[in-house]
Amino acid sequence: MHHFDYRDGRLHCEDVDLAKLADAVGTPCYVYSTATLQRHARVIASAFEGQDCLIAYSVKANSNLAVLATLAAEGCGADVVSSGEMQRALRAGIPASKIVFSGVGKTAREMELGLREGIHQFNVESAAELRLLSYVANGIGLEAPIAIRVNPDVAAGGHPNISTGKKGDKFGVPWTEAEELYAEAATLPGIRVVGVDVHIGSQIGDLVPMRAAFEKVVGLAQRLRAAGHDIARIDVGGGLGIPYKQGDEPPPPSAYAAMIAEVSAGLGVQVILEPGRVIAGNAGVMLTTALYEKTAPDRSFLIVDAGMNDLMRPALYGAHHDIQPLKQAAPDAPEKTYDVVGPICESTDKFASGRDMPAVEPGERLAFMSAGAYGAVLSSSYNTRPLVPEVLVNGDRFDIVRRRPDLEEMLQLEQVPDWLKRTD
Repeated sequence: MHHFDYRDGRLHCEDVDLAKLADAVGTPCYVYSTATLQRHARVIASAFEGQDCLIAYSVKANSNLAVLATLAAEGCGADVVSSGEMQRALRAGIPASKIVFSGVGKTAREMELGLREGIHQFNVESAAELRLLSYVANGIGLEAPIAIRVNPDVAAGGHPNISTGKKGDKFGVPWTEAEELYAEAATLPGIRVVGVDVHIGSQIGDLVPMRAAFEKVVGLAQRLRAAGHDIARIDVGGGLGIPYKQGDEPPPPSAYAAMIAEVSAGLGVQVILEPGRVIAGNAGVMLTTALYEKTAPDRSFLIVDAGMNDLMRPALYGAHHDIQPLKQAAPDAPEKTYDVVGPICESTDKFASGRDMPAVEPGERLAFMSAGAYGAVLSSSYNTRPLVPEVLVNGDRFDIVRRRPDLEEMLQLEQVPDWLKRTD
């Protein structure tokens, strides 16, 4: 569910007319709905009511401070993969006791920051990381609560690049090595084993692979307990898909929660969730303006002012985003078939190929739907294009929660060394 709909033929976010917002802010820009973020967080919390559960929102999906503060107010924790994300979560009001630190490349400095803040747990992804964490923790006289991320060799996800749980992926410890590494962890100073972690992919539209992975992890937890480890938590990761287009029907959080409750029945563990896309994805859109139509022998290009640097998902994954006009087309409006492209000097700067949609005139504004996750966070200033603004709507008001930098601000980060400066 989301709070983007047409009213009197004009697309709104909650009670805000998006065309008027675009007039005020300019395009491209991202727009997020507070009501949608709140609703999605509450639906997940309701689904897991009665289970000992920590909802650790995956910050990498959308790390804007205002988004994080909205979710902090809903009681969410945070799953982070860098010290920068951890600092964002803390600044937004998420307590360290609800922060889980994941990721394959934690540095000693990041480990120390997490230890000193007193985070909930580290999800360890390799033997080398475990040993370094022990060294860092022991050196400052603190104890690191850890779960080892295991790779169950279960493929899942909407694209090979977002499948993370099969053999050969860089994530997690190979299934056959997990128990040996737990045995080593029990001997290391500064390490306290508290759980098991698994995450097999993103944009998953079927609970079957999730159940297969979770059943393997529950079996592992039982064997680890029999070996003397105090397994009190199971981190099941994130990955639930969202409907990006008509016909997509991912499983609801209620079905996911019921599966987890069934598989973990009698185990008596805290379940840690890492939802990201399922909370933020349909809570945001990216607005853009049509610039030109360009006709080629075999196609028509619709060129817009947003580029792949602003919304990377189509170029990175071939991802689909519905494209809606801010002014609703009449039922009998003529349709055209477009390749929707941006201004970036790359052939991959393409949002849609062969897309049938109402004919668009230059100057018309469009919304790329379901852009609240992995949109702004993946953006860059490629082609010296400034990062686009992010806007948060709440009812009939909106606030710019990340402004667009001007060119001078961008160039101030760079300098020409004296030996290159002309003196004549």
